Amino acid sequence: MKILVTGADGVLGSNLVRELLKRNYQVSVLIETGKEPTTLKGLPITQFEGNILNLLDIDSAIEGQDILIHGAASTSLWPARSEKVNKINIVGTENMIAACLKHGIKKMIYIGTANSFGYGSLDQLGTENKPYKSDKYGLDYMDSKKTAQEKVLEAVEDKNLPALVVNPTFMIGPFDSKPSSGAMILAIIHNKIPCYTNGGKNYINVADAATGIANAITLGEIGECYILGNENLTYNEMFNKIALIVNSNAPKHRFPSFLVKIYGTLNGFFARTFRYHPSVTRQLAQISTEEHYYSPKKAVRDLKLPQNSIEIGIKECFDWFAANGYVKTK
Repeated sequence: MKILVTGADGVLGSNLVRELLKRNYQVSVLIETGKEPTTLKGLPITQFEGNILNLLDIDSAIEGQDILIHGAASTSLWPARSEKVNKINIVGTENMIAACLKHGIKKMIYIGTANSFGYGSLDQLGTENKPYKSDKYGLDYMDSKKTAQEKVLEAVEDKNLPALVVNPTFMIGPFDSKPSSGAMILAIIHNKIPCYTNGGKNYINVADAATGIANAITLGEIGECYILGNENLTYNEMFNKIALIVNSNAPKHRFPSFLVKIYGTLNGFFARTFRYHPSVTRQLAQISTEEHYYSPKKAVRDLKLPQNSIEIGIKECFDWFAANGYVKTK
């Protein structure tokens, strides 16, 4: 079976490609023109260069494929409103939908985000049935991913597109070359997190998320969505887990929510004024003070999603960073 993966050079895509190869699929990837996918070097895959905003590029890559796994997206959170983010995430997905219908793809798996559903507390976890409420943050990344997901589901209903949606939570693991989610681990290693906030989120090992997506090739129902998650942890709990594994110090003091929000607001103002990329903004500060917890029960049941301890993902991420020069081993 021939499978095309977009977004294959990210932390999820790099793990997903390896999982697909283990299963003896013929894997092709569509990489943005000019990018050097270092995490895919040496793998027995076919590589196409192009842009998901260019229909001709998509046609060249998707022709003759059986399955499309569409993970390419912009995850940029700065600036909060961005025409580029909307184009990549919405128009790019519309283009992939059109190509799937044109070329008779047997199944499209759209990689969304758990943020497209309402988050919850430990007592009432977010599920696939909870309505979207992250629009309150005013982030085009979140809003565009929700809109793109709706485009996929509308095409299933109106055009018989054979597609389903997977919605990962916060993923941790190896091959994080950017780094993206692993930046949290590097920050703990380098003692760059002075305190923790009240909030929390759901975490999953990226290898487990990749397994769930690969399982979705033969499992899962067309037109359904599946939250790929595992452990719901406060930031304090997660920081302590990381510190223990990387032999560093976790922040010991909690920063009051109102001060976090003031800092984020001021930092965003100065970032706009002096034109730098802020690590904390008003939106991110607000998110960090809230609970974004989810239930992965549906994916565990229908996609046989693994639920390995998050410590495994932390350790694998740290080991990959150490082996590739991101940290100095003692």
